[in-house]
Amino acid sequence: MPGQRKAVVVTHSQLAATGTEVKEVVEQLKYAGFDVVIVDNLEAPPFAAAEMQSVDPDTEIVVVLGGDGTILRAAELVKGTDVPIVGINMGHVGFLAEFESFQIRDAIAKIAQRDYSIDERVIAWVDVWLPGADEPLHDWALNDVTLERADRGKMVELSIRVDDVEMSSFGCDGVIVSTPTGSTAYAFSAGGPIIWPNVDALQLVPLAAHALFSRPLVIGAKSAFTIDILEDSSSEGWICCDGRRQRGLPRGSRLVVRQSPNSLRLARLLGVPFTSRLVSKFDLPVVGWRESNKSRGGKR
Repeated sequence: MPGQRKAVVVTHSQLAATGTEVKEVVEQLKYAGFDVVIVDNLEAPPFAAAEMQSVDPDTEIVVVLGGDGTILRAAELVKGTDVPIVGINMGHVGFLAEFESFQIRDAIAKIAQRDYSIDERVIAWVDVWLPGADEPLHDWALNDVTLERADRGKMVELSIRVDDVEMSSFGCDGVIVSTPTGSTAYAFSAGGPIIWPNVDALQLVPLAAHALFSRPLVIGAKSAFTIDILEDSSSEGWICCDGRRQRGLPRGSRLVVRQSPNSLRLARLLGVPFTSRLVSKFDLPVVGWRESNKSRGGKR
């Protein structure tokens, strides 16, 4: 039908086969006038893949049913396009999701009315130089780029530079380079700070570094991290982007991670501030123990 609106529903095969939510979302989108395509293949493409499956550029929106991992799969589908993503959480925390599963009708109604704003998210771009290579391998991440030891029983020896100035060198389990979006994921678990999504920055968080100075580092939009796997490292390396695209790295490999000139678009239907999302998703104790004690009539 000429001019028909297009939507892509991204989920995982188990939910597509057994869940009533997928059927409900598809039916409501079709009722609202959308031509709907379902993608339930979550298999990760190879690291630095020259081509990846992508949505048609005239797709109006991608609706994700699942957790944050499914949203990262959807990010691969919209990379290089202006198509926004909206998530309906079917997982646990679902930090990137806008709605919970019981809010499906409200979500589809707002999508049908185009009642949403667009949140531009920073993407990390990584160049990987293998020993002796004339050209780097390229990949990217919405959440994080991790470089870890390939041998579980040994440390990987790394050199860390910022803007070509060497800052540190240590043995460790690895490092995480995270975007603001990924600051609430693996980097947060490793002790990194939470960075608000509207900040143009990347952070590096060491994993169990054998060093006196191994604090997280945060750099601005025009800076870059350079990470070398030293030739005398006990272990080779292993790189992974967004927990999906991965490969082994030999000693002597170099990673350069910087902010991509492109961004990824998340549709925001509720207008809830990031701080409120942070409090609710992490169930933060906004009332301290002193205030709680006072309310129970306790004495200081």
